[in-house]
Amino acid sequence: MMMKMPWRRKSRSFHLQLQGAIGTIQSPFLFLFTNCCHSSTSTLEDARFLTNNFKSASFTHLDDAIASFNHVFHKHPLPSRVPFNRFLSALVKMKQYHTVLSMSKTIELVGISYDVCSLNILINCFCRLHLVDFGFSVFGKMFKFGLEPTTVTFTTLINGLCMESKIDKAVEFFDDMVARGYQPNVYTYNVIVNGMCKFGKTNVAVGLLKGMADRGCEADVVTYSAIIDALCKDELVGEALELFSQMRNKGISADVITYNGLIHGVCKLGQKNQALALMNEMVEQNILPNVYTFSVLIDALCKDGMVSEAQNTFNVMIQRGVEPNVVTYNSLIDGLCISDQFKEALALLKEMVGRNISPDVFTFNILIDTLCKKGLVSNAENIIKIMIQRGNLPLSLIVH
Repeated sequence: MMMKMPWRRKSRSFHLQLQGAIGTIQSPFLFLFTNCCHSSTSTLEDARFLTNNFKSASFTHLDDAIASFNHVFHKHPLPSRVPFNRFLSALVKMKQYHTVLSMSKTIELVGISYDVCSLNILINCFCRLHLVDFGFSVFGKMFKFGLEPTTVTFTTLINGLCMESKIDKAVEFFDDMVARGYQPNVYTYNVIVNGMCKFGKTNVAVGLLKGMADRGCEADVVTYSAIIDALCKDELVGEALELFSQMRNKGISADVITYNGLIHGVCKLGQKNQALALMNEMVEQNILPNVYTFSVLIDALCKDGMVSEAQNTFNVMIQRGVEPNVVTYNSLIDGLCISDQFKEALALLKEMVGRNISPDVFTFNILIDTLCKKGLVSNAENIIKIMIQRGNLPLSLIVH
């Protein structure tokens, strides 16, 4: 049975819907655009620069984009829909979703018709803003405008549903897409597989992976990595390694995300030697470990009391130019505290702050726990006072 989706509802005019949606998200851009839309360029050189900036969509700052839009918008004749789409797509890449919605409304008001690409851009913005129902309203308007949605349209909406944790609806809509004769591409599969893996439906994701080839779509490293990571989190490391082997046999090269999932999985099972072997393997294949790779390994070594080895790994990380984060420091500080090296832990905390990495609630909890075990309750109370001042005192600590 096909699902009943929100886009099938009757609704108000598209302009009013879009205006209502923009009001819902309270775009700060509306005021900015209204107040600068009558600005004029001071020189011919400025005018050329703004025109070229619009055509190439090669801006890096929002102010430059707005200036280019305003300049071009007051030229006659106006550009066609295609350059506007390219311009708005560049803003989407900058995550300026509110601005894109506001500009889209302005473009519509001067009579430039929507096409599938421009509506896909709108749908993507709504989904990114966790307003997937508005996205489905736009989807419904596609049919009203006599436009045919594309695989990109369906994929974007599936992603929007997954972002809002509506995985069951995402699966239903995926099935609806296939039933309508649309062919999912690898990105569609990756979106739905990733969503399933995040919500504990790994078996279903594996089933989809097996069915991809039958539907004429080959999985890529992103598909495999998502499932491998999910299997490892479920402590099904054997199955993950088997899938990893299948992936390589198909000629698909692993990346850092693939290896990170496996390293995390074997570390959870206490298989540090296998984790080190995987890390060496990835380096041999010119895949550089990142902060996550090192942090997982350091945490595993510390949990097994191998603090000296963890410190060596930390030093290698620094030498390779990989910047540690708060998770890395927390693991090592915890390891030092557990092994009764509190002075070294404080020295590391000082180094952490020196790198402009702020301690979080876990850092403070480690220190408080260690101080209390040492009977230094007054010192622990001082740390709690610092936490209150910083505004990161955990609720559980306040209650107790």
